[in-house]
Amino acid sequence: MHYVKVKGILSSQNGMNLYRGCTHGCIYCDSRSKCYGMKHDFEDIEVKENAIELLEYALRHKRKKCMIGTGAMTDPYIPLEMKLENVRKALSLIDKYGFGVTVHTKSDRVLRDIDLLNKINEKTKCVVQMTLTTYDEDLCRKIEPNVCTTKERFEVLKKMRDAGIPTVVWLSPILPFINDTEDNISGILDMCIEAKVYGVICFGMGLTLREGNREYFYKQLDRLFPGLKEKYIQRYGNRYEIDSPNSDRLMRLFHKKCSENGIVHNVDLIFNYLHTFEEKQKAEQLSIWNVE
Repeated sequence: MHYVKVKGILSSQNGMNLYRGCTHGCIYCDSRSKCYGMKHDFEDIEVKENAIELLEYALRHKRKKCMIGTGAMTDPYIPLEMKLENVRKALSLIDKYGFGVTVHTKSDRVLRDIDLLNKINEKTKCVVQMTLTTYDEDLCRKIEPNVCTTKERFEVLKKMRDAGIPTVVWLSPILPFINDTEDNISGILDMCIEAKVYGVICFGMGLTLREGNREYFYKQLDRLFPGLKEKYIQRYGNRYEIDSPNSDRLMRLFHKKCSENGIVHNVDLIFNYLHTFEEKQKAEQLSIWNVE
């Protein structure tokens, strides 16, 4: 862990990363890619020491309320968060100034903050986004070794459902010759159906590889799935987009199952939902005045 001071905390799309780097150990992580310009070891977490002050300044001076997002590049609920509590401090400010929030994680540590997520959701909108890749628990422990398993994430989704907090699942990545099976996709979607998720984001059945994360991914393949790296190299070379040979069949299954169960699966619609700020109290007041 090391500290840095930064000049700003919110992106042009109102996203924020309170940390840089991650210790979850997911073998496929795109955030390892060299194009992001990280100048320290990925597991050496960079803490933005003035992030909370910058966030409060930004929220206090925004002319228009909006959704604030976190978790795009670094999972906000890395173990270090339980000590530093920067995410919790950020959520408190978001609640204080009346903004909405969407949190993207793979960790059940998000349950620590369900009280704040509830408070935000009562006034505006809070959406918890959860990545699910692998229905098989043993496989999950291999490819996502230092974070809670899929079943534990499923419990989070159900608790959010019971609290009335909407959820979105990222079905990504799907690794060719590893988790690109009908049983895996169906198993994950069955969880989504039971948890009554709002939507499932899936850009296709595959993953992306580029300089930085490709080398790490191949190293992990050698360790966990001997011989599979050579199969990847032979089939895909240095391609950025790595599609499963089962992609078409699995995407048909994905769209069919979502459609049959009322789960939004159009990526544009889901992103529009995630970025749309809602003020519930005003909406309720208007509905009262419009009663005849």
